[in-house]
Amino acid sequence: MARILAFSGSLAKNSWNQKLVTHAAELARARGAEVTVVTLRDFDLPLMDTDLEAEHGLPEGAIRLKDLMKAHDGFLIACPEYNSSITPALKNAIDWASRPREGERPLECFTGKVAGLCAASPGALGGIRGLDHVREILSNIQVHIVPGLVSVPKAHEAIGADGTLKDEGLAKRLEGLVKNLVAALR
Repeated sequence: MARILAFSGSLAKNSWNQKLVTHAAELARARGAEVTVVTLRDFDLPLMDTDLEAEHGLPEGAIRLKDLMKAHDGFLIACPEYNSSITPALKNAIDWASRPREGERPLECFTGKVAGLCAASPGALGGIRGLDHVREILSNIQVHIVPGLVSVPKAHEAIGADGTLKDEGLAKRLEGLVKNLVAALR
């Protein structure tokens, strides 16, 4: 069974991206995947700082996140776009998770994993510019990105209160992304 860790790159309590990834997780479960949904807020990660790491080791939140990532076969990530790029919270989480602990192989929680990426934004482009940066970062740390990136423009109009997509075309694209991810993990 495919095991997927699902989260968004947002720390906001009412994040459109967290709603989107939670809905995508439900779609993955309907395809037989085991999905764990978390929020980055749960990990209380300080800013990545090698001096902090040298003095105190990896923060507890980074260790918990790494352990979760290692326990899953792939990731479903909804990536908000901040100023045409990746959010600081998502980049910080990736940076902490990339730090090796004693006895770990470099990039152990990323190497060979598979990810599906989506984004939601109140803007007209739906976060697509940020998705390009996330795809590049993850690809460089040996994560395979499945085809079918999904961007949801005008998220405040496009996403229902339950996280479902109101537009049939966008809903089918999200279903396609999830289908690609689950298939790649089998």
